[in-house]
Amino acid sequence: MILGITDGMAQLELRHLHKSYSPKVIPVKDFSVTVEDGEFLTLLGPSGCGKSTLLRLIAGLEVPTRGQIIIGNRDVTPLGASDRNIAMVFQSYALYPHMTVYANMASGLRLRQVPEADIQQRVHDIAQILGLEALLDRKPSQLSGGQRQRVAVGRALVRRPDVFLLDEPLSNLDALLRERVRAELKQVFASQNAPVVYVTHDQVEAMTLSSRVAVLYDGDLQQLDSPQQIYSRPANQFVAGFVGSPQMNLIPLPCQQGYAYLGDTRIPLPPGFSAPEQITLGIRPEHVELAIANTDPSQTIALSGKISLVENLGIQTLVSVLMPTNSQEFTAIRALLPVDTYTIGDTIDLCIPLQAMHWFDGQTGDRLF
Repeated sequence: MILGITDGMAQLELRHLHKSYSPKVIPVKDFSVTVEDGEFLTLLGPSGCGKSTLLRLIAGLEVPTRGQIIIGNRDVTPLGASDRNIAMVFQSYALYPHMTVYANMASGLRLRQVPEADIQQRVHDIAQILGLEALLDRKPSQLSGGQRQRVAVGRALVRRPDVFLLDEPLSNLDALLRERVRAELKQVFASQNAPVVYVTHDQVEAMTLSSRVAVLYDGDLQQLDSPQQIYSRPANQFVAGFVGSPQMNLIPLPCQQGYAYLGDTRIPLPPGFSAPEQITLGIRPEHVELAIANTDPSQTIALSGKISLVENLGIQTLVSVLMPTNSQEFTAIRALLPVDTYTIGDTIDLCIPLQAMHWFDGQTGDRLF
């Protein structure tokens, strides 16, 4: 177990943060959150949603239009980056090319005039944790991408900051290396006491690393919850469509007298529920199943359609199935099915468990139940 990475514990609190560059450019809109000691919060969203601006506000690289940033009961809003005791890991590693790994990791401590003996102890302790002991005399040009990223993380860890900030630190790595370094990050940050704020647009990183995830879109917080809750109960249609791979099926359906209609298929809604005229059904491809003889009709909805696309994913097959709608058109439902021979044009029988369905307001996109 890795202990002693941070000297103490701190709490990060963002109170009604707002950042605007002009009346039409507002990357952060009234954002509030508290990140507890040892908590790993990921800011997740598409490009331009405001997540990197939020990180820069916390770091002191941007000044909020209004709102407060509190670290360990200390209001740091008016303070510059150097006075906040924050360590940041950048997407580009930001290593000094002329310095060795040891010198890169020690540079921040030397600027703070930490005694050399203490610097040496901290650097070697963190190098051991990150598997960098044999690389301390090398320069960044002699390292692989994954090794450079570990050096950047190590440079942050040796500082023992109040808050860790990580800005898409894995985006420059290839897929296999990203998976390995992601696992290393999870182990390292699981055993430290400071809050961690991590920015990414990669939902796999968000789901695997985080204690909680804040999903952002157009400067607004869409949902703040655990990864499991965000997957199983998305707050609105945007979150439902953004989180999950393959993407959730989102199908607009008309409602009438307690039922939603997908073509000739009647889907019951909860008793007493006052449904809007237009409702959106959400169903994840992994929850669409092949119909079998003993399927319970009271717990599932049976569907039948023609296969329009087959994508072999190795362990499973992603099959797109065209279903007739009420307007004599067709909608495609994607199903993640067991590996088998599926032929385009063939008819296939599917079923959807009622408990796996998500329902959203067709106008607002908000979750209904």
